[in-house]
Amino acid sequence: MRKVSLGSLVNIRTGKLDANASNPEGKYPFFTCSRETLKIDTYSYDCECVLVAGNGDLNVKYYNGKFDAYQRTYIIESIDKNILNVKYLYYFMQLYVSKLRQMSIGGVIKYIKLNYLTDAKIPLPNIEKQNKIVKVLEKAQELIDKRKAQIEALDQLTQSVFLEMFGDPKTNPKNWDVIPLGELFEIKTGGTPSRENKNYWQNGKIPWVKTTEIKENTILVTEEYITEEGLRNSNAVLLPKNTILIAMYGQGKTRGRTAKLGIEATTNQACAAILPCKEHNPDFIWRQLMMQYQTLRDLGRGGNQPNLNLTLIKQFKIIVPPLSQQNTFAKIIQKIEFQKDLLQKSLVELENNFNSLMQRAFKGELFND
Repeated sequence: MRKVSLGSLVNIRTGKLDANASNPEGKYPFFTCSRETLKIDTYSYDCECVLVAGNGDLNVKYYNGKFDAYQRTYIIESIDKNILNVKYLYYFMQLYVSKLRQMSIGGVIKYIKLNYLTDAKIPLPNIEKQNKIVKVLEKAQELIDKRKAQIEALDQLTQSVFLEMFGDPKTNPKNWDVIPLGELFEIKTGGTPSRENKNYWQNGKIPWVKTTEIKENTILVTEEYITEEGLRNSNAVLLPKNTILIAMYGQGKTRGRTAKLGIEATTNQACAAILPCKEHNPDFIWRQLMMQYQTLRDLGRGGNQPNLNLTLIKQFKIIVPPLSQQNTFAKIIQKIEFQKDLLQKSLVELENNFNSLMQRAFKGELFND
């Protein structure tokens, strides 16, 4: 399959706005470097395109319609859709930017320069074959989306169980004791070993969590790992399993999100870590904080991108029913989590299949003809 320089097939421009131009009540999508799509009141573009985050998370999105974009977001349009299908371009860019992201994690690149895009070599079959490839990949993506919806439904069930047993923690209709987190738990933050010292990162075995990995999930693996030397020579702290993490700052919807460690791990300084204790069930505490997401976000202080800090987290009040009732809740949701784990494993298989299909598609191995 012949390969062509992407720059000869597309027009590339960037957005013009600052990241703080968003409005949660806005009418149009606003694309920044965050994986989440924000909202905005106005639009500057009306087209079918692929959007690539030039820094930060280095992610890829497809959109067709009216929108606006952050100044470090690349907007890529096909010059001739009879030669290059935009959806085909979107799937190719997912693979290509994934490689750039790995280079970013390794410190080889810090952001995406324009020439990284224009010089990319894209396999270019005829438009009929591109359309066939898109159809196969869309079907695979549809299966992934359905599985994610099933997982979301189980999360909603867990929330319903919590509300039935304890009521809304924000209004506390059942009059439970209300106590600041800092009076109940030891709460720490982490640190980042110097990127300049390869000995702190190369061949590291200690999991290191960033706020972008905090997604209301149980963390079992991480994108990056540090070494024992990196741990000793930084503010990073090895945290035990069942530690609850809160993202104190980050782009898009990250601030205020929570996760639970399913392994021992370290974190960066943007994470607050609530260490487990025998007096309180971590699953109960975590689910309560998950339900308080917006309240936590609203505590943020300062500037255009408000942040949480350790003091605010320690002062945050939660309802505290007896441990026996916390444990009863945890046992109920264990059954739900068992079903969710099965769906999560299925989701991983579907995503692996999708990635395999993409690899084969752009190697020319998906169809015999």
